[in-house]
Amino acid sequence: MKFTVSWLKEHLATDASLDDIVERMTMTGLEVESVEDAGAKLGAFTVARIISAAKHPNADKLQVCQVETKLGNLEIVCGAPNARAGLVTAFAPIGTYIPGSGITLEPKPVRGVVSNGMLCSGAELELDTDADGILELDPELKVGTPLAEALHLNDPVVDIEVTPNRPDWLGVSGIARDLAAAGLGKQTTKPILPVPPRFESNLKVANDDPDGCPFYGARLIRGVKNDPSPVWLQQRLRAVGLRPRSILVDITNLMSLDRARPIHVFDADKVKGVLRVRRGKQGESYKALDGAVYEVTPEMCCNADDSGVLGLGGVMGGESSGVSDATVNVIVESAYFDPVRSHATGRATGIVSDAQYRFARGVDPAFTIPGLELTTRLILDLCGGEPAEIVTMGELPAPPQAITFDPDRVHALAGIEVKPTRVRAVLKDLGFETSAEGQSSKKLIVQPPTWRRDIEGAADLVEEVARIEGFDKMPVLAPPRAAGFRAPPASVGESRTRIGRRATASLGYNEAITWSFCPRAHAQAFGGGAEEMLVSNPIASDLDCMRPSALPNLLVAAQRNADRGFEDARLFEAGPAYRDTTETGQLRTIAAAWLARPPRHWRAAPQPDIFDVKRDLLIVLEAIGAPVASLQTSNDAPAHWRPGRAGALRLGNKPVAIFGEIHPRALKAIGVEAPALAFEIFVDALPQPRAKGGRSKPPLERLDLQPLSRDFAFIVDDSVAAAELVRAAIGADKALIVDVALFDVYRGERMQPGKKSLAIEVTLQPREKTLTDADIEAVSAKVVSAVIKATGGALRG
Repeated sequence: MKFTVSWLKEHLATDASLDDIVERMTMTGLEVESVEDAGAKLGAFTVARIISAAKHPNADKLQVCQVETKLGNLEIVCGAPNARAGLVTAFAPIGTYIPGSGITLEPKPVRGVVSNGMLCSGAELELDTDADGILELDPELKVGTPLAEALHLNDPVVDIEVTPNRPDWLGVSGIARDLAAAGLGKQTTKPILPVPPRFESNLKVANDDPDGCPFYGARLIRGVKNDPSPVWLQQRLRAVGLRPRSILVDITNLMSLDRARPIHVFDADKVKGVLRVRRGKQGESYKALDGAVYEVTPEMCCNADDSGVLGLGGVMGGESSGVSDATVNVIVESAYFDPVRSHATGRATGIVSDAQYRFARGVDPAFTIPGLELTTRLILDLCGGEPAEIVTMGELPAPPQAITFDPDRVHALAGIEVKPTRVRAVLKDLGFETSAEGQSSKKLIVQPPTWRRDIEGAADLVEEVARIEGFDKMPVLAPPRAAGFRAPPASVGESRTRIGRRATASLGYNEAITWSFCPRAHAQAFGGGAEEMLVSNPIASDLDCMRPSALPNLLVAAQRNADRGFEDARLFEAGPAYRDTTETGQLRTIAAAWLARPPRHWRAAPQPDIFDVKRDLLIVLEAIGAPVASLQTSNDAPAHWRPGRAGALRLGNKPVAIFGEIHPRALKAIGVEAPALAFEIFVDALPQPRAKGGRSKPPLERLDLQPLSRDFAFIVDDSVAAAELVRAAIGADKALIVDVALFDVYRGERMQPGKKSLAIEVTLQPREKTLTDADIEAVSAKVVSAVIKATGGALRG
């Protein structure tokens, strides 16, 4: 919501500085996004007059103009179709930065003719979106006048963010009301006087959709003249980024911004028969004022006549009944459209107009007829004409429910000492009506105004008083705790997740927090996307499915980083994954993705592979207390993992984690370049930790004897997993064997087809005495026997 300071002061009598206004707005809950001084941005631009315009000798669409500027008469090449002798427009000299195009003017020849500056359009100056021609200014302006002064743009523009519960802040008058209540000045919004009719109306209207439009008002005005708007109105709209079009259209825009009251104007001569409010019909469509054609459904509230749909009520009108320069008779509509239906229609069509934005949040229903009266007065003053009587249908919604309120609640809830008389004064300034509950009672009966339907109870009234008095007056206190309160301990899964996050981050992964949703195509590529997992009301069209894993979102985020030059992107997320809608369908996971792209350099590390990501996975599992030594490795990973380059860690038949390389087919479905490494831990699949005894950890064992190692090589079938061999070797003598490491895998001409050689290093740690040769041979025999029994292989000679 944008407005100028001078516009605000038409509703608020104040001598406060801009800084004071912004500060008070912030303290009363109005979030100020920015304050823009357009005059500073347009400082280099001035008013100029075209003396003559001749065809360019080397280009059909260009003209060579002789222009009177503050620097004297200059020759300027211009491509605008409206450039002509006598036109007063905006001039930029050489060296000027053009904000709309991002260029700085230089004295360069244009098709052989040097242009000594530039004549500018509204789009090039970021005043509006019109790029079809250069600005056409008031012919009475003096050459050399600063453009900001000529357009009255030396007025700061304030941009605020409006919360959904405060639609009254979508009008300047509503903002002024709150600032006046906060003591910044006195509200000076003028009262609205009814406009008496001058002839009897023959306007025929009907309301066949009272649910979508509970109240409807319309007025016929004849004999109007729809010329360009007066300068003051054009300047006001341009200052907030709107392009002036005609008096009638500009008045409706002014009403939306000034009073938060959407108004629509029909060309009465284009309406056929009865002007009707009804539901849409399947198969209907209409061409809207934005030039697009929209399909109409029975859920939408429409304006229609005997020929068909004229527009979507509370959203956008149609071209077929729109006003033009030739318009003489108009129907002015001021209605109250249902907020829920307006919101749904906007979502279904993608239209976010000023009217839809306001109706979806809920406009003030009590201002429907006063808004129509004010619009009538503006049209008569600016366009002329004669009004008929106002025609209405339906009933206005009931006002908000009255609230019984004790002024002492302000201190009880906000901690601010405010006298009851001051409480009543604040509420009155904000538009609330107050009366005593009884002669002996200090409680009040508070009637919220019709524009404050968010007020539902005493706590809301306390908030209103507190924000006007100042949240900075609230004491800083810790909330009281009940006697003996103790925060509940974290569950095993929560503790493991917290430790896993730290462990993963220590390995060089960056933590990310992504949506719990993803596109259905992404979910299907990763084993999800079932019909039951679709979101019925997604926050965005491409977030329509619950994610089966955090990996699709992490991989997409890593690819975005890679696209922006961060090649070696490693991301992880500790969050839920959703497999089905049952109680056990939500899984607690720790997922990590690695787009390994080492730099092209002779000293660069080799390309990471499945063993690097497995190493990281085992480190994290060990950190969170998983029984790493008992885990079994299998190659039966889901279909989105690449066969032969992925594996699963299991505890019995239960998968605890999956790691490896993502299948190129799955990566292509989500738009990520291969290869990509990843792992995913299912935290709740890990067994519960054993109950702790008197001591959490055994004491550190003191060892005086040096460890020793022996190497073994076994010939086994090519299908035998190395982990199976290692597990058998380490279990051969648990008292002496402390580690077994695979250090070589050989397949070659010395091996029979279907065979391979696996070489391991077995580390022995004596504890009581130095091992003799016989002791070592005995352990070696146990290792050989255990491996042969487990794998069916043989010791390599």
